Amino acid sequence: MDQVYARLVDASQHLSSLAALAARWWIAQIFWNAGMVKLQSMTSTIALFRYMYHVPLLPPVWAAYLGTGIELVFPVLLVLGLAGRVAAAFLFFYNIATIISYPQMGMAGILDQVPWGIFLLYLTVYGPGILSVDAILQKFLHKAG
Repeated sequence: MDQVYARLVDASQHLSSLAALAARWWIAQIFWNAGMVKLQSMTSTIALFRYMYHVPLLPPVWAAYLGTGIELVFPVLLVLGLAGRVAAAFLFFYNIATIISYPQMGMAGILDQVPWGIFLLYLTVYGPGILSVDAILQKFLHKAG
């Protein structure tokens, strides 16, 4: 019975890595698409940041470019699982900043953000899994050390 349980636990470890990869891919796609929309018309994006999104401490033009950059760089890191926990944590707090900066989002918009936050928090706590660049680097560094 112990061997059966051990095999089930072992199999679930592999499934958890697939689940982490799926979560990384899904969340990255959401942020990437948002960044691509912003990039297509920076004039419109700057106007949105000037009149609708109220990012504390940053001028609207800076916030527009910074937000676009974040939404294009961090999803790539997340999908690759390169600095996976850092990327997930950064996007987790970025997600919160989005809600704070755009209070007119309404409950429907906030409810969209909640599962993203949950997945990002999970990836921050548990890491990107073995199907990631982080895991490959860790194995390589462990062998070298």
